[in-house]
Amino acid sequence: MVDFIGVSRVRELLLRRGTARFIEELAGEIEADFLRWDAFEKSARHATHSSVGVIELMPASDGRLYAFKYVNGHPKNTQEGLLTVTAFGVLADVQSGYPLLLSELTLTTALRTAATSALAARRMARPGSRVMALIGNGAQAEFQAIAFHHLLGIRELRLYDVDPAATDKLERNLAALRLEDLEVVRCGSTAAAVAGADVVTTATADKCNATILTPELVVPGMHLNAVGGDCPGKTELHRDILLREDVRVVVEYEPQSRIEGEIQQMQPDYAVTELAAVLAGRAVGRRHAGEVTVFDSVGFALEDFSALRYLRTIHQQERGAQVQIDLIPSLRDPKDLFGLLGTQPARIADRRSAAA
Repeated sequence: MVDFIGVSRVRELLLRRGTARFIEELAGEIEADFLRWDAFEKSARHATHSSVGVIELMPASDGRLYAFKYVNGHPKNTQEGLLTVTAFGVLADVQSGYPLLLSELTLTTALRTAATSALAARRMARPGSRVMALIGNGAQAEFQAIAFHHLLGIRELRLYDVDPAATDKLERNLAALRLEDLEVVRCGSTAAAVAGADVVTTATADKCNATILTPELVVPGMHLNAVGGDCPGKTELHRDILLREDVRVVVEYEPQSRIEGEIQQMQPDYAVTELAAVLAGRAVGRRHAGEVTVFDSVGFALEDFSALRYLRTIHQQERGAQVQIDLIPSLRDPKDLFGLLGTQPARIADRRSAAA
């Protein structure tokens, strides 16, 4: 039997722990795994693109456990009442190859993305950052707001989306959360939201080389958390922002980010730093207060590995709707897979004899 975590179980675990605590603990697990960077077998995700979206497989292994995530990205889905992103994942034992866990990862991907954003920002944003602009108020927005409020101390959140209904939704959900000492300001444009912000998070969904942020909006000392650009042909930052002399770009896994991230716009020798080096202290996240820092976040399989490992741990710790599924046959004789069918062939033969 294989552990199974569905949407209702993740919701149950979140309600028991609280979303902020869940994100904080998950950020700790992600950091712990990034600090074991060299222990992992890593690769860029395998992507199958179409005119309307992408379907991807994201594997990672530390030699003891193996994980993969299936995830799609279809920006036009919302027009049909469907999610832009859906995902599920498997955690397996390397020694036997047996799966240990099958889990939803749609909700969990949003949580781990926000956890990783805040984890990077703690090393890259200026100390004392309190104001964040959140451009793109869709499915990721609440998670980013909670993570930066709880882990970075953001106290003013400026919202903008080209779809006013998305901002309505975000305002309503944030009001229901009653986050302590958080002022939420609705803005009429990207420029208005960004003016005076310490941190700018872009989390848009359009599958195009967009310019959500343009050079004149970016001032010295800002930290840019670019979340939405995550596949070839999909970006959010104007190329000239990356060409600034005072810019520092941190990525998750360089080979993947050069294909999918903001830096797909740049030459192959464009200088970047991997997050693992920053977390381990081998590189700095910010050199000085006036530097413009960019976390070019595309999402990396190691984060899903951490999320699946964390989910399995708390799933087994917490009482409640613990479910297992018979995904793998259990056999008395492992060489007799056909034995699962019992006497079915004999019954077929009997029916043929009767028909004759």
